[in-house]
Amino acid sequence: MCGRFVVAGATADLVEMFDIDLVAPGLPEPSFNIAPTDRVSIVIDTIGKGAAPDDEPVRRIEAARWGLVPVWSKDPKSGASAINARIETAAEKSTFATAVKKRRAVIPATGYYEWKTIDGVKTPHFIHLPEGELMVFAGLYEWWRDPAAADDSPDKWMLSTSILTRDATGELAGIHDRMPVFLSPGLLDEWLDPHTEGSEELLDEISAGGAEVAEFAEFHEVDRAVGNVRSSGPSLIEPVNAA
Repeated sequence: MCGRFVVAGATADLVEMFDIDLVAPGLPEPSFNIAPTDRVSIVIDTIGKGAAPDDEPVRRIEAARWGLVPVWSKDPKSGASAINARIETAAEKSTFATAVKKRRAVIPATGYYEWKTIDGVKTPHFIHLPEGELMVFAGLYEWWRDPAAADDSPDKWMLSTSILTRDATGELAGIHDRMPVFLSPGLLDEWLDPHTEGSEELLDEISAGGAEVAEFAEFHEVDRAVGNVRSSGPSLIEPVNAA
């Protein structure tokens, strides 16, 4: 699974990297200890109202609450248990099925934390790509309408997201049995394309691509301070045995 992750880069870097057309206001600042229900930056492709079916989508970067809240939920509390979605069952689960079909996102990350358990002792590790290369998690998103909010309230709609996960492979399986689905660059446009209806075949394709990206992942043990959601700063990702 993925329960904490890092976004160390600036929004301007993400805008350039993903060729963003529209930047939403109020995007979150970089963080070295993103926890469930925190706000995170996500990239989505959308078709505007009144657009022709074959119009080019608009690529947007938005702020979303980490923990997907389905449209039928009575309140946003359910999102706390939906930070991750198992790719093997996401298309069948009522919480994620609609998002799989037409509301897919990518979640940029510098890396993520995972805890390795040996004899009941959990040790945190930071998992990342070489040379600071950006990780891209395959995600889902939903817009939830607060029934208690007034129509003109800025809090009427809440955007939320989940990270897809799969069985861990290679050396990452030695840390935890699950890992995020890393989206390979060649599949990014297809995954985001709102003209493409999500299917089991698409999920299988990105899952296989994620296993290939995982082969390049590196990791090292980090300080247990990361377990405290109030802990922050670049020291959290430094190896504990660093000189």
